[in-house]
Amino acid sequence: MMKLGKILIYSASFALFSLSVGCKSAKFSTALEEIERGEYYKASQTLKQVYRKTNPKEQRAKRGEVAWYMGYVYDKLMMPQQAASGYLNAERYGWGDSTIHLSIARSLHHAGKYKEAIKHYQQYLQLCPEDESAKSGLEGAAQAAQWKLDGSRYQVKRFPLVNTRRAEYCPAVWGENDEELYYTTSNDKVTGEETSDITGTKYCDIWVIRKDEKGKWGKPESVENINSKYDEGTPYFSTDGQTMFYTCAGGGDGLPGAPQIYVSKRSDASWGKGTLLNMLGDTLSTFAHPALSPDGKYLYFVSDQKGGEGGLDIWRCTFDDGNPGIPENLGPTINTPGDEMFPTFSPDGLLYFSSNGREGMGGLDLYSARLDDWGTWHVEHLGAPINSAGDDFGMTFMHHTEAKQEGWFSSNRNQGKGYDNIFSFLLPSITVRISGNVYDTEGEPIAEAIVRIVGRNGMNFKSVTKPDGSYEVKIDRSTEYVMMSGKEGYLNRKSQFTSDPDEEDADYVIDFYLPTITEPVLVDNIFYNYNDASLREESYPALDNLVEMLNDNPYCVIELSAHTDRIGSQEYNLDLSQRRAQSVCDYLIEKGIHPDRLDPVGYGKSDPVVVDERLNEQYSYLPVGQTLDEEFIATLTPEQQKEADQINRRTAFRVIALDFGL
Repeated sequence: MMKLGKILIYSASFALFSLSVGCKSAKFSTALEEIERGEYYKASQTLKQVYRKTNPKEQRAKRGEVAWYMGYVYDKLMMPQQAASGYLNAERYGWGDSTIHLSIARSLHHAGKYKEAIKHYQQYLQLCPEDESAKSGLEGAAQAAQWKLDGSRYQVKRFPLVNTRRAEYCPAVWGENDEELYYTTSNDKVTGEETSDITGTKYCDIWVIRKDEKGKWGKPESVENINSKYDEGTPYFSTDGQTMFYTCAGGGDGLPGAPQIYVSKRSDASWGKGTLLNMLGDTLSTFAHPALSPDGKYLYFVSDQKGGEGGLDIWRCTFDDGNPGIPENLGPTINTPGDEMFPTFSPDGLLYFSSNGREGMGGLDLYSARLDDWGTWHVEHLGAPINSAGDDFGMTFMHHTEAKQEGWFSSNRNQGKGYDNIFSFLLPSITVRISGNVYDTEGEPIAEAIVRIVGRNGMNFKSVTKPDGSYEVKIDRSTEYVMMSGKEGYLNRKSQFTSDPDEEDADYVIDFYLPTITEPVLVDNIFYNYNDASLREESYPALDNLVEMLNDNPYCVIELSAHTDRIGSQEYNLDLSQRRAQSVCDYLIEKGIHPDRLDPVGYGKSDPVVVDERLNEQYSYLPVGQTLDEEFIATLTPEQQKEADQINRRTAFRVIALDFGL
């Protein structure tokens, strides 16, 4: 079905072309006049009669010309199969220039006949290799079959409660509990009695279907105070639900004027009479398909005014106290030389719109667009089954649902007459979690530690660990995250990771080990050559982890200590341990740690280990609280003595200041 506001623009642009075709027979000239006025349905009926009366042998050129116009009007009526048939007949009778292949390709593309469309795109590009729109069309037709095969997690169903034998489109959810669904319709019971020569149906109204107290949908009905004998449609609501924006195309003598945006205020559970919203800009331009941003700061809309990228573009303006500001085009990242229409927003603030100027599956396809912190839009095709070979547009989202997304949209898929229907969609939530525990370096859980999670998607979340040191946070897929854990009395630790792009449930586990600032912390897996201070290569991973810890805590100053076993003199061991401590500091300095943050100290054998519970669990022959001095070690077996000496040979650090650089 022709979308409200779009058909009038096509009819205006066609006028200059149709005036140049010369003198025609009465019936054919009548059809051209109807096309010039945008009366496409009426013109299609006239052209059928002319085509049947044209002799295929004696009037080949005329028959081809009539066939081309039949293709053209069916294009405008969104009947691609019939449009392709008209263009193919025009080619068969030798009418038209190189662009006939582009017209055929687009119609076949819209009809879902991708292989045939690719052939005609290629034929056209051989003649016009620089045509970007044809390149885009060829790419879309080539990808469409794969999109259809790949599918997506969207679940799509026809919504029979509102669909009739006519057009229903552009649904809009209203209510604190999503209890009312408004939409545009041209059903046989709309307000006006006249039939549009443009569409062959009655002029559109805004209707509504409501849920009862048990959550069951009632019968559709017309919205009071809004509808007239002209076209009304594409409703959209402010976040507080007190303002309805919609499009109205009304004029004199039964002919719709250029579509404009109207506003209705809600009072006492009903809508007031709509009033024209005075948009700044060319008064002869179309202003349609309004959508207020969730924060209420911007009014998005569709227009053909000057300064766009071509066709219909999406624009926006500030919206302060109900007054529209100066229009701003969203630019070439969103808009194309084709048509971009039907902007809408999901509850999380993501922009959705439809376009026929991008690589798509045919007709209008639905896209999402995210605006990053630098003001750049990132556009993504929604794939199948949301998109189809037909026109897919006009989404609305429920605000109260357990699903990731749930709502309705419009499509004329599988509709021979081009009428739009309303479909429901559901995108089930994916549960992607990150969980773990926060421990001290001895493996004991830390309660009430803070875990801060920051994602490139804008997520900034703080979790507090439970008494067992655990935490759990829901995150998004395919996003890079930086995490930091800390607590008073401990040093911070950081972690980075990227969640998978796979569309399935996922659990990630990230544990943190926080060094205390009150006790020495053992640095495991530091190795030296025998009787030497040189670091062995196996030590580098542990030292690199220490570098990360110091970078996570840039104000921290540490004492880096080295300890030896009982063998040898104290003087010898003091010298060896001092050199070993210095070797570790030299490595850290080489990795970018400021020398003033490091104090190397060698203790030799003067500070033997005192056995704690952790060591006792590992070595049951070592009593808790026992100092591993020479006297005690002499009581052990030779094998146990080797293990005790190894425990005393250690490298550790302790925090001695937290004010570096302050």
